[in-house]
Amino acid sequence: MVSIQIRGLVKRFGNLVALNRLDLDIASGELFFLLGPSGCGKTTLLRSIAGFHLPEEGTILFDGDDVSQVPPHKRETAMMFQSYALWPHLNVHKNVAFGLEERRVKKTEIRERVEEALSMVKMDGLGNRKINQLSGGQQQRVALARALVVRPRCLMLDEPLSNLDAKLRIEMRTEIRRICKEFGLTAIYVTHDQKEALSIADRLAVLDSGNIAQVGTPEEVYRKPHTALVASFIGETNLVDGKVVCHSDGNIYVQTPLGELAGRPSDSTWFPDPDEAVAVSIRPECLSIDSRPATQNAIAGKLIESTYLGEVAHYAMRVDGHAETIHLSELNPRRIIRGAGEMLYATAKPEDVVLLPPR
Repeated sequence: MVSIQIRGLVKRFGNLVALNRLDLDIASGELFFLLGPSGCGKTTLLRSIAGFHLPEEGTILFDGDDVSQVPPHKRETAMMFQSYALWPHLNVHKNVAFGLEERRVKKTEIRERVEEALSMVKMDGLGNRKINQLSGGQQQRVALARALVVRPRCLMLDEPLSNLDAKLRIEMRTEIRRICKEFGLTAIYVTHDQKEALSIADRLAVLDSGNIAQVGTPEEVYRKPHTALVASFIGETNLVDGKVVCHSDGNIYVQTPLGELAGRPSDSTWFPDPDEAVAVSIRPECLSIDSRPATQNAIAGKLIESTYLGEVAHYAMRVDGHAETIHLSELNPRRIIRGAGEMLYATAKPEDVVLLPPR
């Protein structure tokens, strides 16, 4: 378990600035996620913390000690890779023991720690199995046991579940959180899968072009995104451009292609003035379908497509004067609207109409 402080971190590859004076704090025992579009710098940041990349500028502190130029094997971290990186010619026990043997740990201690690590990942009694006799989920557990057996101060996970099917991913992400919390591990997890991050992260950071766009709990980042990029990357949203009309009754009124909308800023320190350009974000599940236009935040359009998934129905509608499709989601739908071209009336509460800096 370790706390990590990053200050002014810069990493370049030729003319490309992969990390741009980045600051970040990760608490001891925290399960922390790094997300963002391809090329945003999340894997570079993970590998810099692990010691595989040395920064040109800035510092990385482990519990206050500067490890910026310390080699990976002296940082007491462990990496779990997307490809598992298991030795096919070694059995489960030998794969898990590999790191301890490299450290010249005594054989009796190796046996005890391997058994302990396999028990942590619920692979008791399978030490003699060959790697090719294991399922994808079991191989992932072996890779996790190999990372845990060295008792790292920080566990690094780089897209660890991307090779598993959907059911196994759900099972393994729950298992990873259980292990991290049960044994008090600090863990840093890189993924493209927003559901993984939203479901098990303590906090997460969204990166954009080598910078931190936002840090917060999953609820904070989802409900109160600070930028249009964050809003569109974390979950699905409807984004429109607009201009502030006025302030009234604690709301900010914005003229948009969908009509006039009453909303509130995502950041309480930012209060756009009249005539100022803004972006507006409305999550599909925050739009409710009405039988007639509402008196506030009314959006009217024609149905393009409906999709029924049992517990939820998804609708796509076209609004005159707006080029982009508007998406709605209705939980526990009682009646499914299926007629293409049928008029839909939707509305959102002002607290669910999130105002952002312009795109």
